[in-house]
Amino acid sequence: MAGARAAIRYAKAVLASVSNDKEAQAVNEDMKLIANTIAGNREFSSVIQSPVINAAAKKAILDEVFIKTNELTISLIDTLIENNRIALLHQVASKYSELYDQSKGIAHGTVTTAVAITPELEKQLLAKAKAMTGKDVDLKNKIDESIIGGFILRIGDVQYNASIINQLNNLKREFTLN
Repeated sequence: MAGARAAIRYAKAVLASVSNDKEAQAVNEDMKLIANTIAGNREFSSVIQSPVINAAAKKAILDEVFIKTNELTISLIDTLIENNRIALLHQVASKYSELYDQSKGIAHGTVTTAVAITPELEKQLLAKAKAMTGKDVDLKNKIDESIIGGFILRIGDVQYNASIINQLNNLKREFTLN
């Protein structure tokens, strides 16, 4: 991704400039809002990325859309516009959230199941995830009927595959080797 290093530097600078946990959390909420807004609206993303639209118009649009954001977030947007880096806004917002979560000891994971998980199963999976990582984990449920049953838990580079399809594939490999 072009500009990934620059996005990380901007995100680190914003995180370093927060004065307390409450402000860091408020900026994190702003960054999640920005990342979700840009990711969820192609037209909005195109406007921010467009070299044809001038910086003043982009600033006016961003100020209108993100009117109730923290002063530090507004300062970041202004800095990105001044440095002609506003196209990195989505990446900076995403990186800030990642860095914030890392500083709080929170990991993000995905659990893939054939059907939606129940609250009881979610508690068990969160306990398993905490045992695997030693961190609190924010889990998202992804439904994939092709795994037949069980689950696949993925946190970062670590994966725990307890799916029926995986067990069937392992049996198939055992029988073909013998």
